[in-house]
Amino acid sequence: MPSTPPSVSSENLRGIIAMVVAVGFFSAMDALLKTLSAHYPAMQVAALRGWAALPLVVLYAVWRGEVTRLLKVRWRLHLLRGVLNVAMLALFAYALKELALAEAYSLFFIAPLLITALSTVVLREKVRAAHWVAIALGLVGVVVALRPSQDAFLTVGALAVLGAAVGYAVSAITGRVLTRTDSSASLVFWTTAFLALGAGALAWPQWVGVAQAHWPLVAGLAVTGFAGQLAITEAFRHGQVSVVAPFEYTALAWGMGLDWVLWQAVPGAYTLLGGAIIIGSGLYLVRQERTQPVIPP
Repeated sequence: MPSTPPSVSSENLRGIIAMVVAVGFFSAMDALLKTLSAHYPAMQVAALRGWAALPLVVLYAVWRGEVTRLLKVRWRLHLLRGVLNVAMLALFAYALKELALAEAYSLFFIAPLLITALSTVVLREKVRAAHWVAIALGLVGVVVALRPSQDAFLTVGALAVLGAAVGYAVSAITGRVLTRTDSSASLVFWTTAFLALGAGALAWPQWVGVAQAHWPLVAGLAVTGFAGQLAITEAFRHGQVSVVAPFEYTALAWGMGLDWVLWQAVPGAYTLLGGAIIIGSGLYLVRQERTQPVIPP
């Protein structure tokens, strides 16, 4: 008797779980980036993350028996993703010099909206009204929590963040296309390799020697960056883009938790309200997926 293929809803739920896990790892990585960026240029920290994670990616490929598949990939799309990721990083690093974190994050979080819109055109995904509602509610929650100033939206820094968001959205869609033919190990390997090479080239002129006391933090970057990249690859492999993308907003909840644990920073009332709206939008979307009828094979 042939096995029954998983339903779309069950695959979407797997994608949602993977995305929440990915955002958690990336939030922990951001906490390490924040610590290291006080001592080193932002692009150098990004390059260190890439170089330190590469051995883990290779070990993962060996464990999965996929080393030979690392070279059997769609090179043009991988190269496009590599260029987009480095450009996104450079633009966001520049924006952080011009804007407060609240303004930068508020603008960057239009990415799930862009990803969903692109998925309808490039991937031909059907986006239900519930998905648009969840994305809109999540974006409202971000704005409520971060309360960006209006003036910040009319600057070169704001344009840089928007450029970074567009780059991330196109990279996410490209990754979804690649999951149809390429292995998870190859996606994670080439994403990490291009990050290491691209960020390393940009950081080289201002490279600073790494203090011995900071190498454990670099190792932490490697682990969290590798795990986050693997989880987000699986998220877009299993779930529809329009379902998975809104859970990027859980970064705010992860961030609040890490701020409290690591720096004893207590979130304000608006931050808690915004976080509640974001969590509510996510629970609404999960409920919508769980109540979708399963079409029998």
